[in-house]
Amino acid sequence: MKAADYKKLKIDLFAKTKDIRKYDKDTNNYYKSIVIMSKRADQIAADLKQEFQESSQQFSSSNDTLEEVYENREQIELSKFYEQLPKPTQMALYEFENDQVYFKDADSE
Repeated sequence: MKAADYKKLKIDLFAKTKDIRKYDKDTNNYYKSIVIMSKRADQIAADLKQEFQESSQQFSSSNDTLEEVYENREQIELSKFYEQLPKPTQMALYEFENDQVYFKDADSE
């Protein structure tokens, strides 16, 4: 999923208290669910970082002066967009709650 897609999902930006009992429905173990969400959050963070770096390279040049770097509006707007996205942990939690995360149990195989 791209950053713009996460922006459209209307994920709440603020942390809220969650009922942990509903997170063991697929794994039968709260801790496995937390590990799955944690690994998914790491994947999302890596994807967003890569996407940001690729997007920001369009605006940079090798001979920018210090003043040009501070005045580059496109880079500033791009940074603001990524800062306003929900945190990767919140995105992973949203995906897990909506059964959008695929995982398989290595212990059962």
